[in-house]
Amino acid sequence: MKRRTFIKTSVVAVASSTVFKPFHIRAESKKYRFGFSQVTIVEPWRVQFNKDMKKEADLHPELDLIITDGQDKTEKQVADVENLIQQGVDVLLISPKESAGLTGVTLKAIDAGIPVIILDRNVNTDKYTQFIGGDNVAIGRAAGEYTVKLLGGPGNAKGNIIELWGGMGTQPAHDRHDGFEEFVGKESGIKSLLQPIDTDWKQPRGYEVMSTALKSFDKVDLVYGHNDPVAYGAYLAAKDAGREKEMKFLGIDGLPNEGVTWVAKGQLTATFLYPTPGAEGVRQGLKIMKGDKVEKKIILPTKTIDASNASEILKENGLA
Repeated sequence: MKRRTFIKTSVVAVASSTVFKPFHIRAESKKYRFGFSQVTIVEPWRVQFNKDMKKEADLHPELDLIITDGQDKTEKQVADVENLIQQGVDVLLISPKESAGLTGVTLKAIDAGIPVIILDRNVNTDKYTQFIGGDNVAIGRAAGEYTVKLLGGPGNAKGNIIELWGGMGTQPAHDRHDGFEEFVGKESGIKSLLQPIDTDWKQPRGYEVMSTALKSFDKVDLVYGHNDPVAYGAYLAAKDAGREKEMKFLGIDGLPNEGVTWVAKGQLTATFLYPTPGAEGVRQGLKIMKGDKVEKKIILPTKTIDASNASEILKENGLA
């Protein structure tokens, strides 16, 4: 079996950007200072998340945006948020690694009178100012419905599937499973081959889990990865085993340079858009600063991306 090397090219591109420096001296010309606590700057979806946020912030010269890197550690992210509170940011934006782990510091910010916008993953309180993110249950449903159609249609679907979970301690992974199960669970002919195994949303881990599974199961019809890198890791494992043509691969995220590209190449069968909430977070934060009323929750829309529209999406993003 060939050994795969997974190159984290996104780290190099991001590390050189000053936007991720955790401390800024506020320019005299700035009117507002926003602080954003990001989980990690390594995962591709998070890289795009930060780029989208920075691009929107650059449109507003009155805004000074601080983005911190939690380094994929809850304790580091909590410390980052506490530091932003001490700096007296006007609006605090948080995308939690773990819901429970960031709840206490969210309440601390609210108690300090700082508006808090939660992005992507929620916290275990409703006392935040606003939540912005995709509907992971709805995305899971879309993947489940698509799976049933691929495997024969409602009432007739048959096949062995492998579900590769994201982070077991995160609500999105559970939501993506629950929505998927609403459709797949109704089909007696569909058999799930694996108990939940945490891939931590990482491509190498998806490769590893899939490689092990392929040694145990002679027939796999479909793989559902909780994000595109995990699904792609599974595809690479199947390819190295000479079995990629016997199964379909579904992912979630829909980044043009990743999931959409892999669909266009026929490596993934479909991906389901999980839009980044960073730009909308900046827009909503500015509304708060102007005294405008904001919605408690904003749910960003998804869409299915497969062979029917992947090429067009790549063209729209200058990638084809």
